[in-house]
Amino acid sequence: MAAGVELGFAAPVAPGGAWRLRSAYFPSKVGGRPAWLGEAGLPGPAALRCGRCQQPCAFLLQLYAPLPDRPDAFHRTLFVFACRGAACYRQPGPRGPLCVFRNQLPRHNDTYSAEPPPEEPPPDPAAAAAPPCRLRGGAALCRVCGCLGPRACGRCRRAAYCGPEHQALDWRRGHRRACGLLAAGDSSANAIPEHNDFLFPEYEILIEPEEPEFPADSSVDPNDEQGAVDTSKDPKEQEELRATGSAGEAFQSLDEETLEAMAKHETEEDKIFQMFKERVAAEPEQIIRYCRGGKGPIWVSGENIPEEKDIPSCLCGAKRIFEFQIMPQLLNHLQADSLGESIDWGTLVVYTCADNCGEGNEYLEEFIWKQDFSAGSV
Repeated sequence: MAAGVELGFAAPVAPGGAWRLRSAYFPSKVGGRPAWLGEAGLPGPAALRCGRCQQPCAFLLQLYAPLPDRPDAFHRTLFVFACRGAACYRQPGPRGPLCVFRNQLPRHNDTYSAEPPPEEPPPDPAAAAAPPCRLRGGAALCRVCGCLGPRACGRCRRAAYCGPEHQALDWRRGHRRACGLLAAGDSSANAIPEHNDFLFPEYEILIEPEEPEFPADSSVDPNDEQGAVDTSKDPKEQEELRATGSAGEAFQSLDEETLEAMAKHETEEDKIFQMFKERVAAEPEQIIRYCRGGKGPIWVSGENIPEEKDIPSCLCGAKRIFEFQIMPQLLNHLQADSLGESIDWGTLVVYTCADNCGEGNEYLEEFIWKQDFSAGSV
């Protein structure tokens, strides 16, 4: 990814376009099953369980973030997993219901061609889009979540699972009927159900650079306290801007005593949340803010901001630095409500090894911090 802040947006998967979200195309995506990068050292089932309820976490998203100046990270992807249990999100802080892993490969590796993947669809897009039962190297993947599946169905020995929870879920969703056919060698019964009751909806993540707050060719003067209206905007936008200007004039007309009272009421918490709203206002649909080693995230609250001591160093000894944050707008796409409860966050902030260690191309766990909105900002 380029220098400066880059924004990620969730885009629906085009009909017949799911093949673009599979491993060979190095996707950035939300939901579905992970498109694993390297095939060595995948996180096992125990590493992908919620730190609170101990249930398997669902794949939340992956972000393709190569480092051009690092030959060992020509391909590089970050994978985030999240618990589906709403109760596990009621406590702020690290880990808990969330985890993140980093994997990287050099350009010349045993899995992918050194040349870029083709842009045109494969000969059979539907087959290419089907979730794999195994990695190319032969390791079995769970039929439900797409993570390592060391547990096999005791009857057909053909269906793999990460643990008993997903084996039971798949049995109810159709393996009960298919099991006998698979045991008899009928491979046509091996189709994998969608499992939308566990998996998050799948979207492609489109990456765009964040535009400067006041572009050089903007007709809005940032020093214009009266809030001049940009005539290039459509009538609805002009009306909103005029309303903003009217509110500013009304604010100036308040007497000194009222203004002083308002100033005392405004807290640091209000200022931080207002700064957050202003920063995302230009692109309110953003779900990712990426800037490895940049100034840091934009916080939604003055509460529960980690100090340097709260961010553990990497196992290699290097410090971890800010890489990207997941915005609350992603929640609108997850369809995670259940009986009035939902998983929730203000922002999720990912910190990764400053040295980008990783000899052996294994998957390395990084650090994720969850911050909630304060009670007064929602």
